[in-house]
Amino acid sequence: MKLLLAGVNHKSAPVEVRERLAFPEAALSDALERLKRYAGFLEGLILSTCNRVEIVVASEESSDPRSLVHGFLKEARQVEPEFVKPYLYCYEDREAIRHLFRVAASLDSMVVGEPQILGQLKEAYAAAKECGALSGFLDAVLTRAFSVAKRVRTETEIGKSAVSVSFAAVELAREIFGSLSSKRVMIVGAGKMSELAARHLRRSGCCQILVTNRTPERALEMAKLFDGKVVPYDRFLESLPEVDIVITSTGAPHYILTRDQVRKVIEARRNKPVFLIDIAVPRNIEPEVNRLDNVFLYDIDDLQEVVAANLRGRLKEAEQAEEIIDEEVERLMHRLRARHVVPTIVSLQEQLEQIRLAELERVRSKLGPLTPQQEEAVTALTRGIINKIAHGPIAELRRHAGDPDGLHVIDVIRKVFRLGEN
Repeated sequence: MKLLLAGVNHKSAPVEVRERLAFPEAALSDALERLKRYAGFLEGLILSTCNRVEIVVASEESSDPRSLVHGFLKEARQVEPEFVKPYLYCYEDREAIRHLFRVAASLDSMVVGEPQILGQLKEAYAAAKECGALSGFLDAVLTRAFSVAKRVRTETEIGKSAVSVSFAAVELAREIFGSLSSKRVMIVGAGKMSELAARHLRRSGCCQILVTNRTPERALEMAKLFDGKVVPYDRFLESLPEVDIVITSTGAPHYILTRDQVRKVIEARRNKPVFLIDIAVPRNIEPEVNRLDNVFLYDIDDLQEVVAANLRGRLKEAEQAEEIIDEEVERLMHRLRARHVVPTIVSLQEQLEQIRLAELERVRSKLGPLTPQQEEAVTALTRGIINKIAHGPIAELRRHAGDPDGLHVIDVIRKVFRLGEN
């Protein structure tokens, strides 16, 4: 059996190529059914996300899995092999398993440590199982990949720190306030990034979100997303003393919050801390605000510095994760080699026994009637010869069961003794 993983991702192919190869969720079942019809196919899976399209195929030993994948892509996505070839990477056997483990553990993702890819891989696995494209070896490899991903998450800090500007804002808010429960948030402006930050803050326990915008309709639209309350834009300053966290993201060409205005807010709050997140460009909040006591102002550059530091931390954790991947790949390969050894030994012994019996039957007419003692002697003699012939190959199989070249040794012995042939 052969294992091949072929695909493109954000590193190997531009978005226009990935779009050509992508499989819409609604078309995935039909694509898998089509893949199953190819000669030599045993098992398969299609993983299609915005950043990668990968096809994993377990095929018969006599097949050419690369031609199988090229033929499938040409038929299913109407792309010629020449178009795909510059962008397509292919991994076989051990390296295919290693790549699957790295994908599941998010080491091959655009943002190392992101959790979405594991869920996407599990969805691809469920789709392949549902249509009968997984049943044995590849099924076991994927199941192991999920366990490896869990181990990486458990034993490293690869997914713990924020690597988006919006989530970095939440992480900083936690550092300032500790718990975010009972905290109030005001969104000034209706930018996408401020919406994402507000979502994270709400999930983190903030009790109420106020929204204000120059366009009342847009403010109402965003407030509905969070079960929030709309504050008229010309009166939002009056509400600031009640607010613990302020997110500004307007297109105003001037500061909408000055040092004097924020000083009055802090006085009204009796010096309770306030956290200001200015993610607008140009900035909405006067930088001098940061000189006030109990005011914590972060702009987009500050947040991006937090993200960059966290990304560096994740890359450091990724080194440990890679060691886990290598260890798990070797462990699985050892199991696979051991699993192949026993059936090969049994097949070899059975084949040699069949040869022994066939040869005895062939010469029995020449030997004439044998006494029980002679029959026993002939049986012992022929079995002794067979055991001596089998001893060398069986010893080599057992000796190489745990070696990196174990599968190659098994394959050679099976070919030499024509095991599995009719």
